[in-house]
Amino acid sequence: MGRIKMIDPENASPEVKEAIEQHLAQGYKLTNEKKTLLHSVPCFKAIEESSYAVDRELQKIIGKRAADIYEYAISDTNECMVCSLYFRDLLKREGIDIRTLEFTEEENLLIEYGKALAKDPMHVPSELKDRMQKKYNDHDFVVITTMGIMMLANNYFNEIAEVDLPKHLSDQ
Repeated sequence: MGRIKMIDPENASPEVKEAIEQHLAQGYKLTNEKKTLLHSVPCFKAIEESSYAVDRELQKIIGKRAADIYEYAISDTNECMVCSLYFRDLLKREGIDIRTLEFTEEENLLIEYGKALAKDPMHVPSELKDRMQKKYNDHDFVVITTMGIMMLANNYFNEIAEVDLPKHLSDQ
């Protein structure tokens, strides 16, 4: 059981119910992480809603597959079981087996950058940042880096709060 009890959507405050309704109306699911974050609607919006907005921007730049692979690489390297299993399942539903996939040159660069962010965000090698900036303009570099930071926030929250794995992912 998670360190923090998840909210019960049925018995939540009107503010929480409204946040849930808005989130579901956008086509998103109510995960265990979200039910934990919803103890504070501003915290939920800061981590979840903001990361979805940044992810949409990221997908415009590198595409959905590369975005999902980048976010998986961060979560896997950061050893966040909730997020890494979430992305592995997401990729699997898209017909992608992350363990056997041959990555493109761009995906390999994004994986390398994501792993570097996850290992030590304060000391990403200059040479790697140079390669990223050679490939991506300033706007794109900002979006890619911000999404990496958002993934780290999700990862750290899940690990610190000991968020339960969803039942359908706990057997993987």
